[in-house]
Order: sequence, then C-alpha cells, then structure tokens
Amino acid sequence: MTVRSHFLAGIAVLAAMAGPALALDVAAVKPALVAEINADYPHLDTLYKDIHAHPELGFQETRTAAKLAGEMRALGFTVTEGVGKTGIVAIYKNGPGPTVLVRTELDGLPMQEKTGLPYASQAKQPWNGRESFVMHSCGHDIHMTLWVGTAKALLAMKDKWSGTLMFVGQPAEELVSGARAMLDDGLYTRFGKPDFALALHDDPTPAGDVYYRYGAGYTSSDRLSVTFTGRGGHGAYPNRAIDPVVMAARFVEDVQTVISREKDPAAFGVVTIGGISAGSVGNIIPDTAQLEGTIRTTDDAVRTKIYDGIRRTANGVAAIAGAPPPQVTIKAGGIAVINDKAVVDRMVPVLKQAFGEHSQEAQTFVYASEDFSEFLRAGVPGALVILGATDPAIIAAAKAKGEEVPGNHSPYFAPKPEPTIKTGVEAMTLMVMNLTPKI
Repeated sequence: MTVRSHFLAGIAVLAAMAGPALALDVAAVKPALVAEINADYPHLDTLYKDIHAHPELGFQETRTAAKLAGEMRALGFTVTEGVGKTGIVAIYKNGPGPTVLVRTELDGLPMQEKTGLPYASQAKQPWNGRESFVMHSCGHDIHMTLWVGTAKALLAMKDKWSGTLMFVGQPAEELVSGARAMLDDGLYTRFGKPDFALALHDDPTPAGDVYYRYGAGYTSSDRLSVTFTGRGGHGAYPNRAIDPVVMAARFVEDVQTVISREKDPAAFGVVTIGGISAGSVGNIIPDTAQLEGTIRTTDDAVRTKIYDGIRRTANGVAAIAGAPPPQVTIKAGGIAVINDKAVVDRMVPVLKQAFGEHSQEAQTFVYASEDFSEFLRAGVPGALVILGATDPAIIAAAKAKGEEVPGNHSPYFAPKPEPTIKTGVEAMTLMVMNLTPKI
C-alpha cells in the first residue's frame, strides 16, 4: 500500500468514527437499495427455504458452509473455508476505508421441527452419541440469507461506499464456541483486524421492526456442575447415612440468596439449576448427587461475585451435613455482548431514517447468550441489532388469547420470511455503508 493509500484509509476510518453528524443520507440511497433487494428477493427466498430444510449442527456445517461459500464466490468475494473448523471468511475490497466484519451463524439445534411448514426440516445428524433431528429453531437460516443479500446489495451499490468487507460465517454459535475457534485459528491475524463488527439476530417480535440497544445486548452464559458426596445407606436409617439428596435440595434453595442478598439488586444475574441426578430407587440413600445449571450475567464483577457465592454456598451446605467438600465446576461460556456506544450512535439516525417508528431502542437486553461477543472482546467496536421476525397477526392473536408466541429454540418457531429478510438486508446494508463513507 502506498503512503497516499495509507493516508486515505486513515481519513476514512476517522470519518467513519466521527459520529452521527456524518450519518448516511438514507433518503438518497434507499430507493435504489429497496429496488435491488426486491429484485434479488426471489433468489433469497429460495435460498432461505433450502437452508431451513437442511440445517446442520455445530462444527458439522459442511453443506451449509459450502453453499454460502459458493454464493459469495459468485459475487466476487475472495473466500476461505475451514476457518475455525467449518467457518468461512469472505473478503471484498472496495478502495480505501474501514474494514467492517459482518457475522452470520451457520448452525442449527438438535431438536425436531414441529412447524408444519412445507419446507420444514427432516434432517438428522450425530449428537452426543446418538442420531438427532436438527432444526433452525434460532433463526440462523434468516441470518445467513440476509447475510448473502447484504453482500449482493453492497456490491450493487459499491459506488456509494469505500472500504473492505469481511463477511464471516461462524460455526457452532449454539455451542458458544465457534467465534473463539475462528479467532484461535487466526481470524484477525490472517485476514486483518476489522475496524467494526456488526451482526443481526431475529426474535419473536413483529416482522419489519428493528431494535438497537446501548450497552449489554446479550448475557454471558456459564455452565455449573456441583457434586455432593455423602454416605449411602438404607432409607429406613437416615441417621446411619449422610444424605446427598438433602444437600442438593438445600443448595438449590440457598444458592438463590446469592442473587437476592449478595449482588446489587439493580444488577442482572440468574442462577438456574436445570438438572439433578441422584440415586436409583426410593428406599436407598445414594452416595452422591449431581446438579447441573447455568449462570447468566452482564457484568464481570457480578459474575465473579456469583461464582464466589456459589462455591461458598455449596461448601456451607456440605459442612452443615458433615460431608466432605463438594466438587464445584464452573465452565466459562459465552461472554456478554456489550454494544459499543459510538457504533450505536452512528446506527440510530440511519435506522430511524430508514424505518421510522419501526426502529426502536430495546428496553432490555436478551437474557440468552451469544458468542458474537468474542469478536468484540478481541478489541473491535461493534453492535448486535435485533430483528423482528414474527407475523404481527400471529402476535396479536396470541396476545388476545393470553398465550406466548413461539420464540427462539421452540420447535414451533417459524419466522415470516417476508418482510423479515428484506428488512434485515436493508438494515445491515445501510449500517455498513454508514461506517464506510465514500471519500
């Protein structure tokens, strides 16, 4: 790169980071963008239904990755496959300027689809030593489709922006490990560290709506395992045993005081015990009891406090019973997604111009986890935006009946492809263009 190219690239990055005052003139570009999206939509609809019908599990997404790689190569991207096992990286250079990472996930979930859609998944894959049905019940099929649509729209309008596109197809998001696998495989060293990172995630809010949020967008998610060891015996003579089931039961209740009495009431934190395993029959006190759970937070200090509280509570419960110290294992999972304020500041005027009242600030974060956070924690400012994906009529009917709308990870989750995909392509394309102003 020449001295002049370095200079121009630096100017472009500074301009992109300058703030809302340099926001994209949406009115000037929207008609051509909408026309491009409408023309491309039949292909995107076909692509979506194909991906939906052929989901694959984390680190097994070979067909999915190959299909997306083919789409991106056909557009003129330079594509590298096998990054972080089954991930893909597609690069397109369009003059000097910032590099923007746009992420999609590739994987589905090990569950049987019950939507009844004509393109419903019948796919099966190995999972935990058995064959399992697979479904795109978290909307990653929507994400992949609009990812391809965004790439095509940006290339159709490349005279309106300047910079480099880094489109990342990330494996194993549901395992909360695919982003880290790509980073460990040299994502930022092999392809360059991007200046910004963006992602979209659908949810069961009205299709056509877009939600942004400052600060925490998704929580961290850590796995908890506790094994209490007692002394087995006859159920008729509990005095001759040390009952680990009682310890487990006491722990399930007492650990909630860590949430209600030890952390700041205003700070988010959840400990859920979702699995208990102990014993074989009702008249035998077992030797051990195992518990499995999750820990969710948005703040590292709160996360540390809850870790400490869990260990103290478990040790205290065992001490009360006269049992040996329990085995407590906490496995750190996905870290919280923290949206960068400067990036969100640049998003807001663009989304407001494009979608009006259909673009709103989310009033709370999503309590689930998302490992898009790994791309941000590695030193890249960015944000994750929420995309409404459910037919408003379905939402209204459910509300009238006092029922919940099927959401992410439900076997009945069925996003409405149109306008969800069109809205997602428009939103992501405009956000990227706003970060890559033409010099």
